[in-house]
Amino acid sequence: MKNAAPSSLLTPLSLFRNGFAWVMGGLSFTLTLVALLPLLAILAAIIQRGLPTLSWEVFIHLPAPVGIEGEPNGFANAIVGTLTMVGLGALFSVPLGVMTGVFLAEFAAGSAIANGVRFVTVILSSVPSVIVGVFAYGVLVITTKQFSAYAGGLALGVIMTPIIALTTEEALKLVPIQYRLGSAALGGSKWETTVKTVIPCAIPAITTGVLLAVARAAGETAPLMFTALFSQFWQEGLMAPTPSLPVLIYNYASSPFEEQNAIAWTASLVLLMLVLIINLFSRLLIRRRF
Repeated sequence: MKNAAPSSLLTPLSLFRNGFAWVMGGLSFTLTLVALLPLLAILAAIIQRGLPTLSWEVFIHLPAPVGIEGEPNGFANAIVGTLTMVGLGALFSVPLGVMTGVFLAEFAAGSAIANGVRFVTVILSSVPSVIVGVFAYGVLVITTKQFSAYAGGLALGVIMTPIIALTTEEALKLVPIQYRLGSAALGGSKWETTVKTVIPCAIPAITTGVLLAVARAAGETAPLMFTALFSQFWQEGLMAPTPSLPVLIYNYASSPFEEQNAIAWTASLVLLMLVLIINLFSRLLIRRRF
């Protein structure tokens, strides 16, 4: 005997309920547009003011001295410095963050130690970046008596580590339990199951977390002002003051010279494009299913 559907499910909604749903939907759509207005205004301002001075020269030349006309003006040193310090930060934050996420999800899930590590990681992810900069200043700059790319990389790495750890943990939780049971049924140990089965399945999501952490670090300004400082020239090594795009934007945006203000808008556009490309790349990776 077939189960008959309740008569209430077959009755069309009343005109009042249909109207209420349409009004609430329209209200939600309107409020969403209002919430997006500040973001769209910022994007429009950056594109409008940064695009006129965007050219190939800004990617290959150093900042020109103020007041000298006809001199190529760019910020190639800041782009190289940003990539250098983000790379240094990724060197230790990626393995440390991934191992922490694996520990939390696979080897200590549900234990008091895992809860404690996760609590500290969450707290670390919410620490203001300027505090991280002061920490790196105390650890490396005061010790070595030198602003450097190493100090900037340390600060950015500290910012990236909790993001990578938490996203790795969540990525590993998404791997179906049947994969682990299948590996165990074939005689695989806990370590072999994690390394050869679980982690390869979660690689796209883990990579997404790494890219999001890189995008976050690439836009940080405060920690670099305490650690890497800035320079108008090419960096002389990893133990020397290092230019970066965020600090260049901060310095030039507050400059009284219009040509430096224009370069600040162009550098903002380049940094925005860099972060956008990283985010789009991470979105493409996350589309891959297990």
